[in-house]
Amino acid sequence: MPKLGVNVDHVATLRQARRGVWPSPVEAALLCEEAGCHSIVAHLREDRRHIQDEDIRELRRQIRTRLNLEMATAPDVVALACELRPHQATLVPEKREELTTEGGLNVVGDSGIVAETVRRLKESGITVSLFIDPVREQIEASARIGADCVEFHTGRYADALSEAEQVRCFGDLERAVSLALDSGLVPHAGHGLRLDNVIPVARIQGVDELNIGYSIVCRSIFVGLEAAVKEMVERIQ
Repeated sequence: MPKLGVNVDHVATLRQARRGVWPSPVEAALLCEEAGCHSIVAHLREDRRHIQDEDIRELRRQIRTRLNLEMATAPDVVALACELRPHQATLVPEKREELTTEGGLNVVGDSGIVAETVRRLKESGITVSLFIDPVREQIEASARIGADCVEFHTGRYADALSEAEQVRCFGDLERAVSLALDSGLVPHAGHGLRLDNVIPVARIQGVDELNIGYSIVCRSIFVGLEAAVKEMVERIQ
């Protein structure tokens, strides 16, 4: 059964809407742990639109499971990661104008800077994952530069407008997971996963971790955060 990592970015999004101190993503993370998640995910973006540096420091200090720091290759963020040494760093692409991450990292096209960042993070004792599309070339490039894990972007599967498109995207995920395992990489998955579409992905043999945030935070408006996390854990099981 895959482990569940809960992303607390959108708790910080609510806080930053008024530039206050509440709701606290750290408090949310502790509730998620109580509800049975296996790790906490937080994305420190270059523009600091939601999670802030101090949030990462406090998460690293207070959580009891694992901290998965999502990040780009920006020098200041890499330096902070090497200082704080989260359990895992997941390298993701960033565009200032995007609302959320729109696709996977181009490891093939940006292999130099990505490889150097992977090297620095691993030298600091951090497990490194690369957020990529389920594409053979990206998987092979990730293995070549020494990544430990790959997280497959499931957005196209989650947002498919027809059953045929969803089946095709799901097939891409299955093949990508198999190739990742054959390449010595630990497969993770995430983006756009919800209660109504997570089960098929959770059933793919070899998927070690599912990272989910937005749908859990949205669901928590109606049932509370602990209940929303417990629902997702039960659905994955």
